[in-house]
Amino acid sequence: MGNANSIGVSLSIQQKLLVFSLVLLTFVTGTSEFVIVGLLSEVASDLEITISTAGTLVSGFAVAVAIGTPIVTALVSRYPTYPLMLVCILIFIAGNIISAFASVYPLLMGARVVTAVVCGVTLTIAMTVASETMPAEKRGTVVSLVFAGFTIASVLGVPIGTLIGQAGGWNMAFWFTAFLGIISLVMLAITLPRNLKGAKTSLISQFSLLTHPRIILAFFVPTLSIAATYAVYTYIAPILEDVLMIPVRYTSLILLLYGVASIFSTLFAGKIAIRNGLGKLRYVFVIQAVILSSMYFTLHSAISGLISILFIGLTVYLFNVTFQLYLMDLAGEYSPSAKIFAASLFPVSVNLGIAVGAAIGGLVATNIGLLHTGWVGGVLALVASLLTVISYRLHRTK
Repeated sequence: MGNANSIGVSLSIQQKLLVFSLVLLTFVTGTSEFVIVGLLSEVASDLEITISTAGTLVSGFAVAVAIGTPIVTALVSRYPTYPLMLVCILIFIAGNIISAFASVYPLLMGARVVTAVVCGVTLTIAMTVASETMPAEKRGTVVSLVFAGFTIASVLGVPIGTLIGQAGGWNMAFWFTAFLGIISLVMLAITLPRNLKGAKTSLISQFSLLTHPRIILAFFVPTLSIAATYAVYTYIAPILEDVLMIPVRYTSLILLLYGVASIFSTLFAGKIAIRNGLGKLRYVFVIQAVILSSMYFTLHSAISGLISILFIGLTVYLFNVTFQLYLMDLAGEYSPSAKIFAASLFPVSVNLGIAVGAAIGGLVATNIGLLHTGWVGGVLALVASLLTVISYRLHRTK
């Protein structure tokens, strides 16, 4: 609430409504991505598929975001923002309606893939709008609020959607997200500025950003930091139940508290980004490494283990605003017409990190035990810190 008040001092009513609309948009897209997680058993039973096949509806969404977002963004970034955003939301709504009607796996997967790509594109556009329409000194705070919408989705939207799906059938969860999409469409149709132009540029000039070392470094730092967290978080349920011996009935409550901590992490990220974000993150990633590594010792006690888990939630997203804006600023130096494409690289980086972290955590848990996932995540966080040090030095000597 403090952040909302602080930005309200200098933002107009129209700007505050726009911020609210962008937060709502990221809340809606986040809910759509993860709502099926709590309904996999129902989907598997109804469509007569295995639970592992149903799980590909989650992983397939993440892969579609990672692969489809930069490609589609590069193709459509030349168009004006207002109609582009509204068309994307209309496709999002249609994708959720098709998902609600789907009675076979291929149709549901196809609808999820299309929905995933437009979610990635709308998130990219939302971050670009937040960056370009707000006062410079408020960019970090506003972008952190927009990111917070996505985090709030995991805390509120997904549980609500799951309850709706369990009560009325999994299809109802997608009617719920389609309804949220309609509300978001109306809000953005009213608040989104109509004078934001697209940038006419070629695919070659956009993808050429990936030839710059500073861009490559800025891409892989979030990947490593989020991988560090997900090496542990992916296996949080067995850690709670099999290592800390906490009863299963408390798992959802602990995950809720973790989600609340991650919201604060997102909001703190805006403060870090305001001045010298790269410089601060050199040390933040070291702190993240210490917290993750400490789990090797704290997981011997339920209380200390839970404290470590909550601290992981507090550090998980501290990098997001700094690196989202940094990628866009670098594009401004190398190819100003490719700013939107640069913004699309951030969700790709994060989704890649989730996949890498889950895979590494799985290997560690299977071969040497769950107790070791923390320090392995800590090593990944230290590498993120090292790359940030290099990025910071290149930034200072440019």
